[in-house]
Amino acid sequence: MTIAVSPSEPTVAPVQPAERIQIIDVLRGFALFGILLVNMAIFSSPFQAVLFPTPPGTPWHDRVAIWLIHFLGEGKFYSLFSLLFGLGMVLLMERIERRGRRFVPFYARRLLVLLGIGVVHAFLIWPGDILIFYALLGFPLLLFRKAKPRTLLIWAVILIAIPILLMALMTGLVVLGKSVPEAAQQIEQSFAVAEAGYRADFARAEQVYATGNFVEITAQRVYDYLSMGLTSIFVLGFNILAMFLLGAYFARRRIFNELESHRQLFRKLLFWGAIIGLPGNAIYATLVMDLPRYEPTPELLIATVAQGVGAPLLMLCYVSTICLLALHPTWGRRLQILAPVGRMALSNYLLQSIVCTLIFYGYGLGLFGKVGAAWGIVLTLAIYLLQIPLSHWWMSRFLYGPAEWVWRSLTYGTRQPLLNRQP
Repeated sequence: MTIAVSPSEPTVAPVQPAERIQIIDVLRGFALFGILLVNMAIFSSPFQAVLFPTPPGTPWHDRVAIWLIHFLGEGKFYSLFSLLFGLGMVLLMERIERRGRRFVPFYARRLLVLLGIGVVHAFLIWPGDILIFYALLGFPLLLFRKAKPRTLLIWAVILIAIPILLMALMTGLVVLGKSVPEAAQQIEQSFAVAEAGYRADFARAEQVYATGNFVEITAQRVYDYLSMGLTSIFVLGFNILAMFLLGAYFARRRIFNELESHRQLFRKLLFWGAIIGLPGNAIYATLVMDLPRYEPTPELLIATVAQGVGAPLLMLCYVSTICLLALHPTWGRRLQILAPVGRMALSNYLLQSIVCTLIFYGYGLGLFGKVGAAWGIVLTLAIYLLQIPLSHWWMSRFLYGPAEWVWRSLTYGTRQPLLNRQP
């Protein structure tokens, strides 16, 4: 696993700890908590559950927990991770090109390695993987690597608008079709058939994940990923790519490099993110609780618009809050506790999947389907609070997280040092 380099060819190596921008690691560490909070529902119940309304008879405390996760979590944290991914591409490109090396072949190899890690994660650990999406969408991101900041913002807005417009088109066609009696019956029948299929998949997944062995669960994982996980790129892909571009914009403007000089920008983002993001996500959370997501309806369209606009804005509100706190001496020191978690974000993301599947799946503790949303929040806090000291312990001894070390070694074509020899 070694690439020959001529003596005159500039050496490319991973970013060193002293070169890192601390606030980016803090934000990654914060995002990991939100990712786990939202993913807990898919760890503990079938993937297909996201398509159905909240079941009748759900205890009030679980309904409150579900509403809060929709309101504060869903759509915000993968957007934050996506923003940081796009930002990372530009920072990496600048560093590679300063050394006189070609960036595109290097980054393509990096994406292919990430794709391999995502395939292993999706098929052998958990079907809710998002790494495959990042790897695949990283290739169109390369088309924007030289784009100006204004161009990046314009395309980000366009990409955010596309799924909203598609949802509006589908809803309009369904409503128009239902106005014709003959067509209405066929449309209702087609949605009934789709619901029956999803419920059959739900029942099978519930049985297999709760009681199956590793082989049986792996077969179900592959089915769930190919039937639902991978196809959701058509729902999430536009927003992920939009957040990539927004992150590239942040990198071009050097917003995280120079926090103090962008204090006023953070205040504006905090204000508008809260003013629009909070009510938008409240509308989404309230409506989606009792709506099926497999049938386009006017109510689902309203929820889609509310989240499509509100989620990125509330995410920026979160980012701005953390950045403004980081500028305060006391809070800046307190937030550093999250930096090691973010430095090994990929390892921690995979660790969350391993731990949660061992808790819920049949080859582990077999708690699948037995933990409600309220206890899911408690479990999220417990796991994340354990990841903080574990990350500090690991990063005090090693340069990278284990998954990051594999990713870097395969990307650079040579085994990277792992042991941290600095005191």
